Amino acid sequence: MLVLSASSELFPLIKTGGLADVTGALPKALKPLGVTTRTILPGYPGILPRLTNVQDEAEMVVLGESVQLKSGQLEDLNVIVAHCPALFERDGGPYLNQEGWDHADNWKRFAVLSLATANVASMGLNGWRPNVVHLHDWQTGLTAAYLKAMGAQIPVVLSIHNLAFQGQFSSNVFGELQLPGEFFSVEKLEYFGSVSFLKAGISCADSITTVSPTYAREILTDELGMGMQGILATRRDAIKGIVNGIDTEVWNPLTDACISCNYDNRTIGRRAHNRAALERRFQLTADRGPVLSVVSRLTWQKGIDLLHPVLPGIMDRGGKLIIYGQGDPALIHPLIEESWKYPGRMVVHVGYSEADAHLLHAGSDIIIQPSRFEPCGLTQLYALRYGAIPIVARTGGLAETIIDANEAAMAARVATGFQFQPGSVEDFYHAIDRALTGFERPSFWRRLQNQAMKADFSWQRSAARYADLYSELRKDMAPDARIYRG
Repeated sequence: MLVLSASSELFPLIKTGGLADVTGALPKALKPLGVTTRTILPGYPGILPRLTNVQDEAEMVVLGESVQLKSGQLEDLNVIVAHCPALFERDGGPYLNQEGWDHADNWKRFAVLSLATANVASMGLNGWRPNVVHLHDWQTGLTAAYLKAMGAQIPVVLSIHNLAFQGQFSSNVFGELQLPGEFFSVEKLEYFGSVSFLKAGISCADSITTVSPTYAREILTDELGMGMQGILATRRDAIKGIVNGIDTEVWNPLTDACISCNYDNRTIGRRAHNRAALERRFQLTADRGPVLSVVSRLTWQKGIDLLHPVLPGIMDRGGKLIIYGQGDPALIHPLIEESWKYPGRMVVHVGYSEADAHLLHAGSDIIIQPSRFEPCGLTQLYALRYGAIPIVARTGGLAETIIDANEAAMAARVATGFQFQPGSVEDFYHAIDRALTGFERPSFWRRLQNQAMKADFSWQRSAARYADLYSELRKDMAPDARIYRG
């Protein structure tokens, strides 16, 4: 089976978060199941030079922009690059400029990506024609609308990684998208008077997946539906929750080149070398107190504001805290000021590197995720793999992947971390207190680490569910499909 995957991120080529990890790992997991994936993504700076066997595949004018489609490979990944320097070769990140604001033409950038994807899906590429199209998040959601407008008979899967990001733009852009006028309706793209690329995908895709079964239920509620619960309710039967996996080759403490000392659950004592390296890296006091880390986008969704009330309790118990990531300056600056009260005990690092992320998981004793909502979460899965015990809010994929270390779960030898009620400072600190008490009991802690590291969150089971979904949706493509240039 041939699948065309469309994404704005793909690890290791371009990453701002977990989306890239998923789109980079899933094709590799699908390959043994007889599914071959090609991933189309924007031609950001530095992408093409990293590919091998680069070939010119096609050139087209899309929404008035010249787009060259180039194919290449990176290890096990087959990549199609939508090369359009006018839209994608610029300073800043995939979505934000150097000042941290959205690129003003994001609507056009990802409309062009979506229409180019639809053309490839509909007409194929030099004899290669996909059986299924798999879209990821709002940046490619418009593809489903373009395929619908073409009348192309190819099944489309839309994966919602985070419903909070919806690709919402002024209604003024609709005329520029060159879709039929009836698509600006409450049943298609119109969203409270604006245009939503994500809603386009929700309304026009054949199947909708979320990154955990719990999140699939949560997005149908008023609390976590983010204004989309109405349209999602009409597609209820098309929604499936498939929990994310992790790339167990990239995230493997036994072979990881980013950490100070390799280990597995049988040699877990070697983790101490990584903890020492982590303390040196972030200039923490080298004592026996537990190292707690937050590795996250530093935003309200991630519950970063909930850290303030629990800081004194962590410090009073001898803990050390690393807050690592990027996000909302209004949340970050007060935490930086708070860290000045605890030199050698608390560090706030604004930035991100893949090497740091690996060392943080390999050297931290505890990883904290106080998210108000979390579609799936990968950080807690990396933490399990590396023997860092997660403290997580009981929401979305966090609730599904972490088993609370209560008495019954410990007796059954299935516990892997600590849960608390989302948004509750009192319950959050109670979970921290339970974890710190457990850390003070070496035999308890070692058993909990061993159970965590044995948890299987590879892509094997989840990839099989995607392969089954593709098979269910597969149809013959229309023989008279045409290029829709806009």
